[in-house]
Amino acid sequence: MPIAVTPQSEIYYETTGDPTDPAVVLIMGLGGQLIAWDDEFCGLLAARNLFVIRFDNRDAGLSTSFDDADLDLSVAFAAAMAGQPIDVPYSLYDMAGDTAALMDHLDIDRAHLVGVSMGGMIAQTLAAESPERVTSLTSIMSSTGDRTVGQPSAEALAALFDRPPDDRAAAIEASVRAQKVIGGETHFDEERARQNAAAAFDRAFNPEGTGRQLAAIYSAGNRAAQVGRIAAPTLVIHGEQDSLIHVSGGHHTAELIPDARLLILDEMGHDLPPPLWGRLIDELAAHFREAEARMAR
Repeated sequence: MPIAVTPQSEIYYETTGDPTDPAVVLIMGLGGQLIAWDDEFCGLLAARNLFVIRFDNRDAGLSTSFDDADLDLSVAFAAAMAGQPIDVPYSLYDMAGDTAALMDHLDIDRAHLVGVSMGGMIAQTLAAESPERVTSLTSIMSSTGDRTVGQPSAEALAALFDRPPDDRAAAIEASVRAQKVIGGETHFDEERARQNAAAAFDRAFNPEGTGRQLAAIYSAGNRAAQVGRIAAPTLVIHGEQDSLIHVSGGHHTAELIPDARLLILDEMGHDLPPPLWGRLIDELAAHFREAEARMAR
């Protein structure tokens, strides 16, 4: 089993493509496992002469689960909303450190980072704090931690805090309902959502881990100043139909990062639906080429 050992955790990962090609690290969002980066999507990306790396964040999938951590998520959320510090098991900095440690394990000095949602926040953190490791940044359906932008709808917030039941069938249906809320109207595919939920449950069901990841997001607070320090060539992608992280979060991210390019997709919610893969991969590949050319100058 491919494992990268970091100072705090063991990170499970998989790769697609030729290791001699430019590296792309895909960073998944809250509670998501590496299988949320679809095999076909990764294959299409690797076909653009790219070495694609996907992994389970800590507290997700087959990576280390911090089960011994003592956390009351409701208390942490209340403290965050009051602007008070939160005592959390780990931070977004720690999760960014996992990404860097994985790159070290694979002998990768620099990589293109692609992060979705919380994964975008992790990628932003690594790009700001370790710019020498980042060839380019792509921040997808993410935000800056500024509470005046990127806020969820009431229905999406309820779905976020609704702990899934332990029963397999009930947990799968709860996931489908949540995805229907946040996934956008145009391309929501109930059967795909159900298949993905079943695969995720059977591989590793860890709702408490998702809560600890959420606490890491809250503890980071407003990261606007940090995001503004990012110097890597940056592409920001957001869906107009995103009800979990409002599109204003994408606008704000692009406004803060010098020379960032913003791409708003009218048909996208908080999801990467197959009908948009072709467009997304074209945009990513072009962004990577431009960043590589800039680095060579």
